[in-house]
Amino acid sequence: MSTFELKHPGLNLGDTDPQAHAAAEELVFGFWVFLMSDLILFALLFATYATMTHATAGGPGGRTLFELKSAALETGVLLASSFTFGMASLAMKYVEQRRVLIFWLSVTLLLGACFLGLEIHDFLTMFAKGGAPTRSGFLSAFFILVPTHGLHVLAGSIWMIVMIVQIMVFGIDQGVKIRILRLGLFWHFLDIIWIGIFSVVYLRGLA
Repeated sequence: MSTFELKHPGLNLGDTDPQAHAAAEELVFGFWVFLMSDLILFALLFATYATMTHATAGGPGGRTLFELKSAALETGVLLASSFTFGMASLAMKYVEQRRVLIFWLSVTLLLGACFLGLEIHDFLTMFAKGGAPTRSGFLSAFFILVPTHGLHVLAGSIWMIVMIVQIMVFGIDQGVKIRILRLGLFWHFLDIIWIGIFSVVYLRGLA
């Protein structure tokens, strides 16, 4: 006779830490609900941007302002950070050594900082070309959508710093594991949103 086992929508810790796995059920599911509400926010921002794409008011458009190489580099950096966070999650589950987990989180944090630096450089380049947010409806919509994602990356990076400190202070205990599970969902969610931005904003804008 088979038994039914609940599995939370995140990294399955059941075989390595049944207690943490059970404790994560409601907390991680609740965090998924938060992410879905955040997804609605981004959906509204995408819809606003789509309706304002051609509202340039005679100002510069995507072909003039966007640089595909820079956007592609940002995409590569963020996707790489998703991979390194995945390595951190596996290290948390199977290795459970502070130094290994801190190493992978630190690499992820560095990649997140690189992404933010590249994005800020892009914004400054756009300003130099006359692409200020007040120039047109198109630019207003752009600077609502893309920096909102950047602020989320910044928030995730700060959260990561807090987790590194907690690992050093408390070790890899149950509370730390569950918080890292939620941070992982948040970080991968931001990657998915960025793929949408890269496709809808940059690729479509340069087409």
